[in-house]
Amino acid sequence: MKLHEAIEQYVLWRQAHGAKFTTAQNLLRQFLRHADGDAECDAVTKAQVMAFLAGRGPVTRHRENKNYALAGFWRYAISRGYARCSPLPDNEPKSPLRAPPYIYARDELQRLFDPATVEISRRGARQLDAATFRTLLLLLYGAGLRFSEATGLTRADVDLSEAILTIQDTKFHKSRLVPVGPQLVAVLADYMSVRRSGGLAQGEAAFLLANRDGSRLASTTVQTAFEKLRRIAKVHGAEGGREVPRLHDLRHSFAVHSLTAWYRQGADVQRLLPVLSTYLGHSDLEGTKVYLSMTPALLQQASLRFALYAGGGENA
Repeated sequence: MKLHEAIEQYVLWRQAHGAKFTTAQNLLRQFLRHADGDAECDAVTKAQVMAFLAGRGPVTRHRENKNYALAGFWRYAISRGYARCSPLPDNEPKSPLRAPPYIYARDELQRLFDPATVEISRRGARQLDAATFRTLLLLLYGAGLRFSEATGLTRADVDLSEAILTIQDTKFHKSRLVPVGPQLVAVLADYMSVRRSGGLAQGEAAFLLANRDGSRLASTTVQTAFEKLRRIAKVHGAEGGREVPRLHDLRHSFAVHSLTAWYRQGADVQRLLPVLSTYLGHSDLEGTKVYLSMTPALLQQASLRFALYAGGGENA
């Protein structure tokens, strides 16, 4: 089979299995500039692959992504009989490990969520008001949502009577239901009241979290606002972790805090891990397991639990 045909077939196969596959699809199509798309898959040479992977300076995450995309395609091509072997290099260097997510301490979250502090950070803002900004932060942490999931919520996706959020078209092309606690329900109810008094669109298709003109929140606007809030709240990175705590780390903090609480309650964390994975919208359990070794507090709780188990304790 011709290379370009096999690549397109592979892309469709991955998307049919629930992956958006946008980045890898673009990378594979870029690869066709370095190889003859009308040639057979086995005609691709190591030199063409290296020309595609090559970059300047140290190994970057982008190069690793290119290598990962090609490796996935060639596994597919070989399994289908389109190629006999892979032209990828055997000794491709790895990029440096990324710094682990920043897990916010409880007192840091209190400062970030403090209404007065949020209000100060939003004074003079043209589009993003304090109420919308604070509600977004509480959604990211309180429901463990991704930024795109929270900002994509419409009024129809929020069922306060059942305390359920419907997350549409997630990272893996799947929708899911996210139950939320009473405190977050109260926050959302208050915010929807503010929306009504502010004259924002009330239709079911209107964004729940919106700019003053009713448009969807932009990542750049919110990131800038968060950096200002973080400085005012005096939340800084920790030694050995990320130098700059990120907005996305609110989601990671939700996951770690949930696991820590389960350990402290004596719950069966291994049994609950798939529940957390589903709640977060992970594609598989591996994406959730990384949280098990993310903070000293969580490791301490796990060690205490194991010691209780080894000693034949009641909650083992």
